[in-house]
Amino acid sequence: MDFGLSEEHRIFESMVKKFVEKEIQPIAEEYDIKEEYPMHLWPRMSEIGLLGCKLPEEYGGTPADNFNLVIVAEEIGKVCPGVFAGLGVHSYIATPYIDLFGTKEQKEKYIPPSIKGDEIWAIAITEPNAGSDVTNITTTAVKDGDGWVINGTKMFITNGTICKHVVVVCATEKGRSKKGKTLFIVHKDTPGFSVSRKLKKLGFRASDTAELVFEDCRVPNENMLGEYGKGFYHVMKGLVQERIITAAMGVGMGQACLELSLKYAKERVQFDKPIGSFQATGFKLVDMAIEVCAARQLTYMAAWKDNMGQDSVTEVSMAKLFAAETATRAALNAVQIFGGYGLMMEYTVQRFYRDTKLLEIGAGTSEIQREIILRRLGF
Repeated sequence: MDFGLSEEHRIFESMVKKFVEKEIQPIAEEYDIKEEYPMHLWPRMSEIGLLGCKLPEEYGGTPADNFNLVIVAEEIGKVCPGVFAGLGVHSYIATPYIDLFGTKEQKEKYIPPSIKGDEIWAIAITEPNAGSDVTNITTTAVKDGDGWVINGTKMFITNGTICKHVVVVCATEKGRSKKGKTLFIVHKDTPGFSVSRKLKKLGFRASDTAELVFEDCRVPNENMLGEYGKGFYHVMKGLVQERIITAAMGVGMGQACLELSLKYAKERVQFDKPIGSFQATGFKLVDMAIEVCAARQLTYMAAWKDNMGQDSVTEVSMAKLFAAETATRAALNAVQIFGGYGLMMEYTVQRFYRDTKLLEIGAGTSEIQREIILRRLGF
């Protein structure tokens, strides 16, 4: 078993690091304050192949595997998680649904402009009263002649205000059956579709998040994505990759908190000694280093198992859970190490303190991950 990075992955990693340092690092604080996505990055990310990772070459995609996605998530996560959220949802969560479940016509129509960054995608699963329980979705799609009429509200949708297309999970049968959900592609200019509001958030403020409303929104039959009644199972398959990249983002954020804290603990002097030399601070750094290393290994193992086509559900849930909680603890310790400065908006650790909590909620809460692992243990 070898889930280390190959020479090709190392070259890719170096390229991503340079891109992040040049293009994202200088604007991270600015766009967090502005609470908007840096739209000028889309064509630049397309140029270096970030938008086409793991998508078919025949449509302009880039040969890649889960390790490539992990590298992108970790490196951008170290600098600006909000930027990765927009990229990740577009390229590594929503567009892959077209590749996995779409018809040949849908792939030819939607994947090339997605890879170019010309048409941004979102995916709408969560609702005001349905998040972890996908079977409780109440947004409906009712058959009407040669099309479907969608009604309902979707909440916390990343890329909601900037997207051109949305993959919408709808109930096509009454009740909470797993077999009664179907996916549809909705264009932003479709009558009956609207962005009711852009949501203001505690963290991830460089990504946009919106509430979407569908009022008698009619889509043609060809906009059904995947099999009728198989939407729940399509979503569960998509969540594996989503949780891998969320774990990787947590690793990056935890690593950033560790690096910032190490630097500060060496420079900050109290009682004539660097504060890192005191066990109260030093042991926090030790715990952060151990947990980030462990989270990275769990994440790489999960990515490797999925690359190999093996059942990776347990490892993916473990990685997502542990990396998310590691990032949260790392940010908490970083603020504590920085003391009063950690609470000042001019210091980056406060942003990570705000950002990390989302990782324990999005892509399946920590509680859901524990429930999954418990069931996989036989209960």
